[in-house]
Amino acid sequence: MRSICPIPVRQAVLTLLALGGLLAWAAPVAAQGFGLGGRLAWVTPDVDDDGDRVRFTGGQVRLLSQRFGVELSMDRHSESFELLNQKVTETPIQASLLVRLAGGRVSPFLLGGSGWYRRRVEPLDGPGASVKTTEFGWHAGGGLEILPNRHFGIHADYRYTFLDFGDDDDDEGVIGGLLPGHRGSMWTLGATIYF
Repeated sequence: MRSICPIPVRQAVLTLLALGGLLAWAAPVAAQGFGLGGRLAWVTPDVDDDGDRVRFTGGQVRLLSQRFGVELSMDRHSESFELLNQKVTETPIQASLLVRLAGGRVSPFLLGGSGWYRRRVEPLDGPGASVKTTEFGWHAGGGLEILPNRHFGIHADYRYTFLDFGDDDDDEGVIGGLLPGHRGSMWTLGATIYF
């Protein structure tokens, strides 16, 4: 298992929990507070490649105040390759800080955070061992949330991810020299119910 993690995972989790506690303490107003939702995500592993986008399904937990928020999300995609006798399951888990640029029914936002990208390859039939890998990477992007009422929101966003599913260590470039892995993109479309 290879992990590229410039900060300890424990420190990142404690920071997110502390930020979440501060946001929960803030008095909720329209479309603010705690929310649960589902989403679809389309992932392209490398923006320089003309490869197909892969659709993931998942969900998110959001904790918002008037200007800031935290989102924890998990997506999943599983695909079988009979010729290779393999089943590949990918599970990105992301923790994002949201910065709302405006209030009201239409709320643009910026986001950024860390992600753990888990992959499991197992045989479809017969003997063979499962191989599990987890990689760490940062992401950043922006989006828009539409709030028809105070308890429901629909959002769409784009995330530029710095993760590495291949061996691209020799082709780092300017950004790759500062952040791990190669570049990829992730579009998400989701709905959240706020309590």
